Amino acid sequence: MKMSKFYMPTLREVPSDAEIPSHKLLLRAGMIRKNVSGIYSYLPLGYKVVRKVEKVVREEMDASGSLECLLSAVQPKEIWEESGRWDNFGPEMFKLNDRHLREFCLGPTHEEYFTTMIKDEIKSYKQLPLNLYQIQTKYRDEKRPRFGVIRAREFIMKDAYSFDTDVKGMEESYQEMWDAYDRIFTRLKMKYSVVQGDSGAMGGSISHEFVALSDVGEGLIAYCNDCDYAATDEKATVVYKNVNSDEEMLNMEKIETPGVGTIDELHKFLNVDKSRLAKSVMYEKEDGKIIMAIIPGDRQLNETKLFNAAGVNDFEVEVASDETILKATGAHSGSCGPVGLVGEYELYVDSRVAEMRNVVVGGNEDNYHIKNVNYGRDFEGVVVEDLLMVEEGDVCPKCGSPLQLERGIEVGNIFQLGTKYSSSLGPNYLDENGKAQDIYMGSYGVGVTRSVAAIVEQNYDENGIIWPMIVAPYEIIISIVNMKDEDQVALGEKLYNELSGLGYEVLLDDRNERAGVKFKDRDLIGIPIRVTVGKKAAENMVEYSLRKDAEKIDISVDELLEKIKDDYVVL
Repeated sequence: MKMSKFYMPTLREVPSDAEIPSHKLLLRAGMIRKNVSGIYSYLPLGYKVVRKVEKVVREEMDASGSLECLLSAVQPKEIWEESGRWDNFGPEMFKLNDRHLREFCLGPTHEEYFTTMIKDEIKSYKQLPLNLYQIQTKYRDEKRPRFGVIRAREFIMKDAYSFDTDVKGMEESYQEMWDAYDRIFTRLKMKYSVVQGDSGAMGGSISHEFVALSDVGEGLIAYCNDCDYAATDEKATVVYKNVNSDEEMLNMEKIETPGVGTIDELHKFLNVDKSRLAKSVMYEKEDGKIIMAIIPGDRQLNETKLFNAAGVNDFEVEVASDETILKATGAHSGSCGPVGLVGEYELYVDSRVAEMRNVVVGGNEDNYHIKNVNYGRDFEGVVVEDLLMVEEGDVCPKCGSPLQLERGIEVGNIFQLGTKYSSSLGPNYLDENGKAQDIYMGSYGVGVTRSVAAIVEQNYDENGIIWPMIVAPYEIIISIVNMKDEDQVALGEKLYNELSGLGYEVLLDDRNERAGVKFKDRDLIGIPIRVTVGKKAAENMVEYSLRKDAEKIDISVDELLEKIKDDYVVL
């Protein structure tokens, strides 16, 4: 492709609303443009990268035995009602009516549609196992779209669904997809980790996330260097030892704590370690009921663990207002606690608090706390094994070594769904004995457009993007320094035609621009192999360099092809 005929509107200035490197660089490189919040268009250069990622995904899915198809993005309300997710998926679902007022959604995912599709087709165990996939645009009305295409409201995703006769078959399909994902992200040259994940609205009991490591990642992963334990911060098990679980229970005592409203203030006022304090965190459900969580004062609440324990979705609750807290407890937030609560509430207690002795809690009266409070004697609730956020240095639940934390971008996920969807939507099969059985399912996603951004986050410098060869929009860029120099133009055109004829994807910068502009754009768009046709063109010499290196060499045209072949296989 000749750049004189190419649409590549690069920007010199960083857009004001771009927060992270990938967002800034994809905009500046003329690869994407923002339409409205969370919705982007892919321009020719950017869409070539998207197609390259899709190609890798498609090749590995095909190699795994999965079969590609394409289902509608518009899905009827009825199938989502049957699965119980029309209301439970939450406000992220785009809903619409047709002219006949029939309700539909724009697919945020496709478990229901795939399950319904095979319902009348799969009749016998002889037709299983089956694995189907598609690469399609998905829609989710994110509450807070951010980070460019990483958290967008419209995005391209590969989603696959496996159908098996039993748990063993489901587990085998799950491992096959795990292996395929390893191949995908390895070929994409990503630095990634596979971690235990929370299944959330997808359902099922087992899930894993493939996380591209990045300082700008929205999520945290906890991992152990001494074993293979790794989990998202939502899922990570916190091993936390209490210091006083063997103490004798003392009598409760209400104490005045004027002006004390936070754990830090209480710690300083009483000169008591924060681990001996308990904090109360309150939420209000849609029906007005209160959810209160009691956790150690030196730790942070994990909302995902709490909401899973309470059986609610995050959109069904909100942090309790001061007015709600005052009405429920008789005190403002800094003085509320679990002792003597009245009214309708659900109390969830982290197991560490249940084991603690003589803890200090809010007194449910402003400026008062109660010390020597003990679970079972002074208050009761639902004891939950773990309600805490993981922290750096926490003990690995598998081997006991310290855990490390690192940020990352989720680029893939896999779920064992069991019979969640088949039991509600009805597809079953006849086994060897002619008896109807539910089908066991798995669900597997790869964020295609999110992967594009994740690759940029791992491959850039102060001058622009550094694409790995496998996803680069073009493999080689030839820059003609002076378009008025006939020797340069002739050699540039000759190399362009020869390399293109050999099957390389070549971009020829034949614009009537200053050399400095061409070089800046070349750095910005990140083509791996660069050939500069300059003053030595008459001598059949060019300058050769790689985008990832600072080194530049002069090389004869006769040696150029061998040099490109050598570098191509390692980029």
